Amino acid sequence: MKYIGAHVSAAGGVENAPVNANKIFAQGFAVFTKNQRQWKAKPLTEKNIAAFKERCSRFGFDPQKVLAHDSYLINLGHPDEDAWEKSKHAFIDELTRCRQLGIGMLNFHPGSTLKKISEERCVERIANSLNLAHEAVPGVITVVENTAGQGSNMGYTFEHIRAIIDGVNDPSRMGVCIDTCHAFAAGYDLASARGYDKTWSHFDDVIGFSFLKGMHLNDSKKGLGSRVDRHASIGKGEIGLDAFQRIMEDTRMDNIPMILETPDNAIWAEEIALLKGFCY
Repeated sequence: MKYIGAHVSAAGGVENAPVNANKIFAQGFAVFTKNQRQWKAKPLTEKNIAAFKERCSRFGFDPQKVLAHDSYLINLGHPDEDAWEKSKHAFIDELTRCRQLGIGMLNFHPGSTLKKISEERCVERIANSLNLAHEAVPGVITVVENTAGQGSNMGYTFEHIRAIIDGVNDPSRMGVCIDTCHAFAAGYDLASARGYDKTWSHFDDVIGFSFLKGMHLNDSKKGLGSRVDRHASIGKGEIGLDAFQRIMEDTRMDNIPMILETPDNAIWAEEIALLKGFCY
């Protein structure tokens, strides 16, 4: 089974996310547990937590299959010591919120060198941040997302992600989320049948499917290897519909959340129905 859904709004409280996911006939969802563009947020109340869990149960969502996403402000590889400390503490708070809600996974972008340190040093700082976070908060899997390679962002190669995992003391606390748009923009050809097979063979060789804990399903407005992160609706970009049919039919991607971050949320229900049609 594939848990097809979208990154839904939590406006008015995180407990509204399961309601919004149910409205689009999702089987899973992603969510920010706080405002993603602010460093601090009010603590979750017992009311928030109880309502979130009750609504997940009511609508048939397994919180262990929910893919929370951390703040865009966090950079676990930040070269500046004060900013690095701030990011680490914010990340621990994100993990804490997930644990309170019973959410099993926290998706994060690896980090950026900001062109001030080497990629190797940045990977080391990211891994150190994760080790600290894992010690502080048990249970929640930290899921690193591949990037498109814009600017000085890390994570645009499978080798970057493998290096981060290798630097973590407890790899059982690690997972990977592959964003199709990011992968394509970074140069991994998911559009052609041959490129699809080659990409996933390379992924298995370098990282391994045991680490694949989620996917972001996005077409790409820009071409292969563009290094530009611009999402398009499914089948309306440079990747094309055939690639998403292959993903839906690929049993290696079973039992993980498959999350839309496509730009037109008005058609998410249609996109979910389209994707379900490929695998059921």
